[in-house]
Amino acid sequence: MASSRSGFGALLHAWRDRLSPADAGFTVTAGRRAPGLRREELAQLAGLSVDYVLRLEQGRAKNPSAQVVGALARALQLSRAERDQLYRSAGLLPPQDGTISFHVPPGIQRLAARLGDVPIGVFAADWTLVWWNTTWSALHGDPTTVPAAERNLARALFGTGIDRAALRPFRSEHGEDAFVAAIVADLKDAVSRYPADTGLDRLVRHLREASDVFAHHWATSTAAQHTTDRKTIRHPDIGDIVLDCDVLIVPGADLRMVAYTAAAGSSDAEKLEFLRVTGDRTATARP
Repeated sequence: MASSRSGFGALLHAWRDRLSPADAGFTVTAGRRAPGLRREELAQLAGLSVDYVLRLEQGRAKNPSAQVVGALARALQLSRAERDQLYRSAGLLPPQDGTISFHVPPGIQRLAARLGDVPIGVFAADWTLVWWNTTWSALHGDPTTVPAAERNLARALFGTGIDRAALRPFRSEHGEDAFVAAIVADLKDAVSRYPADTGLDRLVRHLREASDVFAHHWATSTAAQHTTDRKTIRHPDIGDIVLDCDVLIVPGADLRMVAYTAAAGSSDAEKLEFLRVTGDRTATARP
């Protein structure tokens, strides 16, 4: 087991040195000597403390959880094979086929990181938020204030916990009923494709018991597709901001990339730029 932990730390260090800061969404300044990510940058991306990342690299931190390993794999933009290697080096089984994947391919992370002026959130098939940029945090609030297991859009819409409390008020151009129906239909489709996923089963059972609205849509909804929507989001600092919302499906990864934009020159584009520049500077990007 000691050699396994040592191997885990060596992999972290090697893959941290390999990743370009620009590809991770950081501005590269003149005189930078680190060949890849600094330790504090990896900690920020993974939502961990710098001290914990240091102890992991040195083999002093024992038995990282699957959640921690998954966050590090996403932050390091690992391929699926590399992700599985990182899990095994931590003494953990990699995520199994037939269950929902929270892996975000490196190319998708690079693409989203280079669109920093656009709020972007990446969701898994069960609508768990698995990646976001700082502009998303400025618009919707910092996701790290919500426990990782509860960063789920369906929980926020239909639940009663901290995830719902963190959801900022919004209106959909198509109406709330159409929006929630589409989310429920997505979950029904996910259940049909991932029947062995116990986490998804627990989520659906919880929401059916916690929300009469969810239970009604679960019993009556038919197939529904997300279309381009226009949403009005009530921001605590700038008031209402009206944005086009597009949901882009990532082929082969079963991910949903949600992006918000406004027409150039519009007052809403000015508000979005204000948020990008002066928004919640304490917010973190990417779990």
